[in-house]
Amino acid sequence: MPISISVGVSDAEDTSQAFMAAAEDAAAGLDGGCDLCVVFAGGAHLQSVPAILQIVHDRLAPGALIGCGAGGVIGAELELEDDAGAVVWALSAPGSEIEAMELTSVAMGDEMALGGLPDDPADLGDALIVLADPRSFSADALLRHLNDARPAMPVLGGLASAATEGSACLLLDSDIVDEGAVAVSLRGVEVLPCVSQGAAPVGPEMTVTGAEGNVVSELASKPALDRLREVIEDRDHREQALAAEGLLLGIVIDENQPEYERGDFLVRPIIGVDPATGAVAVGSSMRVGQTVRIHVRDASSASDDLRDALSTRALALGDAGAAGTLVFSCNGRGSQMFDEPSHDAGLVADVLGAPAGGFFAAGEIGPVGGRNFLHGFTATMAVFPRD
Repeated sequence: MPISISVGVSDAEDTSQAFMAAAEDAAAGLDGGCDLCVVFAGGAHLQSVPAILQIVHDRLAPGALIGCGAGGVIGAELELEDDAGAVVWALSAPGSEIEAMELTSVAMGDEMALGGLPDDPADLGDALIVLADPRSFSADALLRHLNDARPAMPVLGGLASAATEGSACLLLDSDIVDEGAVAVSLRGVEVLPCVSQGAAPVGPEMTVTGAEGNVVSELASKPALDRLREVIEDRDHREQALAAEGLLLGIVIDENQPEYERGDFLVRPIIGVDPATGAVAVGSSMRVGQTVRIHVRDASSASDDLRDALSTRALALGDAGAAGTLVFSCNGRGSQMFDEPSHDAGLVADVLGAPAGGFFAAGEIGPVGGRNFLHGFTATMAVFPRD
């Protein structure tokens, strides 16, 4: 039996009413038993989390459940950015192995110790969905570890964006988790990552010829700041205006390609410059020999990038199409970025035509160039093929 995905969403202010409606809709659209539920609860509902868990378990009896507090939710082609959104995303995947787990990270000197992962990395399955508390868990440490221990395994998810006082409000099966992260390991369920970083490349590719840490001193054998100015001066008025609002640097992660497309660059902000030396600081570790390209971001480029990313994924899915999608969109997107309401949810529905549910995250997790990263301003999706 192929997998089945169904999503319920509600904007009811009463918590019990909202999650009863969302759980009923999710159950009604599911073919088979529920193997996994992912629950997103707006801030207004976080005082009644035990009731939410009871309702979802009573109606769906999921084999595994994870969830988190959300600053806004996404479902049924809608984006509910207020505090009263409720989403229940349900998966039926006969023959799969799905295991929910609680993860921790603790600073040990200069290192970060991770807890909750299986001793054998092979036991993590084929993909990992992670929901993390940004205050008490190092997503970067987890991703660095997994990139080494399980290269090419997609890790997707987001940072919780709403919490009760003193609690991260993460959900794990029938429990409330106050800190760390919750995750679900998927085996026997194909997950295709789709990451839209919402930025457009401008100007030529350049090679890093001087770098230390996150500071780039030279680009193409000239002071980095001088080289960036040259590129911007050659752009049209619109691109110059976008660059003035915030310059980004796209870094090629997989250099083993004849040419680089938009999705091949890991986009990171330029966070500082030193006019005296011409050095620039980037929001990522840099090294000599990397290929980089200037990127800019606005609503138009973000919309184009998302449509392109979704269209590429739809083409790869072929006639079978998608059974459903988990969506992790930055809380800086939505109405803050787009004039069109429910922009990301609408595009996902338009291009993939499958049930989608998710939330507006305080940081998004997904792969670029075969390695997993924590992002900002992205729309990151876990797409589940129908067959």
